[in-house]
Amino acid sequence: MANKNFPAVRALIFDLDGTLIDSKLDLVHSVNATLRKLHRPELPEETISSYVGNGAPVLVAKSLGPEVNPEELDRALKFFLSHYEEHKMDHTCAYPGVPEALRELSSMPMAVLTNKPVRISVRILEALGLSKYFRAIYGGNSFATKKPDPLGVHTILREFSTNAHEAVLIGDSEVDVQTARNAGILSAIVNYGFGMHDRVAHPADLYLERLIDIVPALTATHS
Repeated sequence: MANKNFPAVRALIFDLDGTLIDSKLDLVHSVNATLRKLHRPELPEETISSYVGNGAPVLVAKSLGPEVNPEELDRALKFFLSHYEEHKMDHTCAYPGVPEALRELSSMPMAVLTNKPVRISVRILEALGLSKYFRAIYGGNSFATKKPDPLGVHTILREFSTNAHEAVLIGDSEVDVQTARNAGILSAIVNYGFGMHDRVAHPADLYLERLIDIVPALTATHS
């Protein structure tokens, strides 16, 4: 397990689902509502949550299976997004210690880069009182490509006037590690998230039991 300080880091980029917020149940319930709508059997919670991380279209497509046709997939995605919009805050909450960690880190420029649609991401962060900490919030439909493509990270770095070696991406899945590697920035992974992560194939630079555990690694370089 990697464990070290992050020299020269002065910008933080966060994943959303599984990193800042525990949205697992609301996503699972919305997927299963979609499956019921299409007269398909529901899926186990762990199966659905393993599909999270690449955006709503991939989540719905994987849940429906490879035999789904494009028309059915389009109908299912529209229903899922509508249902999730209505039920996005039924169970979703910030992980323990996240608000405190963001407050502690608030002197640094911070952004959210998620594959979740941007509008619903902003609404969730606003509802939880967390949006105030971020100079930028980008979603899966903010750019022509999603994570692990580095376009979103590169855009944030330009906006923050920050070099790649001065930034770290904090997430919970191998998609986040791949994104960091593709963008040439550091990678930190929280151990409490629900994203899929092959840690042998995609090791991070730092693993965190709690989000606030990153504070010493950063403040040690700024003291």
